[in-house]
Formats: sequence, C-alpha cells, structure tokens
Amino acid sequence: MSSGWTKDPPATTVRGIGFVPPGLPSTLPTVGLPTPAPPAASGCPTPASVPASPSRSTAGRPERHVACSGPEIALTLDDGPSPEWTPRMLTLLDGFGVKATFSVIGRQAVAHPGLVNEVVGAGHLVGNHTQTHPDLQRLTAGAVQREIGAASAAIERACGRRPVLFRAPGGSWSPTVLAICAQQGLRPLYWSVDPRDWSRPGTRKIAEVLLGRTRPGSIVLAHDGGGDRSQTYQALAIAIPRLLQAGYRFVQP
Repeated sequence: MSSGWTKDPPATTVRGIGFVPPGLPSTLPTVGLPTPAPPAASGCPTPASVPASPSRSTAGRPERHVACSGPEIALTLDDGPSPEWTPRMLTLLDGFGVKATFSVIGRQAVAHPGLVNEVVGAGHLVGNHTQTHPDLQRLTAGAVQREIGAASAAIERACGRRPVLFRAPGGSWSPTVLAICAQQGLRPLYWSVDPRDWSRPGTRKIAEVLLGRTRPGSIVLAHDGGGDRSQTYQALAIAIPRLLQAGYRFVQP
C-alpha cells in the first residue's frame, strides 16, 4: 500500500521545524496546514463541556481530557513497543523536550523488554494496552481480566514498574472492562483528538487533525507500533514544534 507521501501537496524544507529528527525526508508538507488555536482563547474543558461518555474519569469512566489550568495537552502513543518506530519516536520527543505516554501491548513488552525500559528511562509513562490487543467487548470477564493482568505483569517485568493507566484497544470500553480496571488499580484513559493515523491516511491529513483539533486539555492519540508509522512520525515532526510555538505544554495524564 502506498504511504501517500508522494501525493502530498508542495512542501517547505524540513529546516522550518527547527530540530531535525533523523530519517525524515528532505521536505515536509507544511504549507497550508492549520495554525493551532491560541491556548488562551480556547480555555480548559469544564465538566459541562466534556461529553458524558467516555469522559473525564468520574465514577469509573475513561478520561478524555487531562486536568489543566492552562495550555496543557497530553500525547499518547499506542501499540508498541516497535523496534523500528519506538526508538525514532523517542529521539523525536527528546529533541523537542516532550514527554508522552506509551500504551504498551503486553506481548510486545515480552518481545522487546529493553525498549520498554528505554521508554521509562527517558521519562515517559507506560500504560497497559492489553496483552494481545483484542476487542474486549467480545471477551468474557475472565478473559478480559487475563488480558489486562498479563499485560501489567509483562510491563512490570520489563521495566520494574507496574502501570497505573489502561487504554482499551480501539476505545472498546464496557462496564466489565471498567470494573476490572478498578479491581486492578488502573485508571482508564481515552482520548479527545484522534487523527486515525493507524489507517495511514497521509502525513498531511494526520498533521491537519493534530494542529486543527488540539485544544487545552486534549489527550492526543497516535501510534508507535502496529505497522508502518512513517506518516505518524513525519506528522508529529510537523505538529509538535507548531504546538510548542503556539504555547502548548505537553504533560502526562
């Protein structure tokens, strides 16, 4: 499948983004992309402005926004660790001084424990993203419990820390999933900005969503695993510096 990169509109030079991460093309499609909304004009979400479900973690419901008193936003990266893309994402984030949250699949942690340890060592959070990435609503309660418990154990073995955050694959929440999260001491984490980068819609499209929809309190969903993440990597290289220049601060949920 084509990445869509060659179909992007004319681009400006990569030098325009400041820090130049390794492995980027000589040009990036930045012309005509939206300007991030000024944080001061956007305001932080209030309980009345947050959708009822899924929403901020009230009565066990998943968090859709980070608590903020200013221009704080959170970047989350799912489905890793990937030996190809996670190291590149770590270099990208380090270059811009950004901390993120990595939602890790347990079987990937088993296969690449050193990468999980590297993520934690770089100051990022690691969350539980189940052991095998199933649709949890199709599983029995016992199977859900095993998926979540096995992933927590795999992550702890890899980095010495038990996760405190849980993200359901595909946002597939249910009362059973939320109850098991509570039993296992995990805080359910959703998102509020989804560029659907997993579908590889093109670097420009991913960057458009990241820049056009992010507001104070946003939890941004992206991926460092599960396939070719070149478009995500390139889009983040465009979006992160623009968001920083607009005054946003990256925090962890």
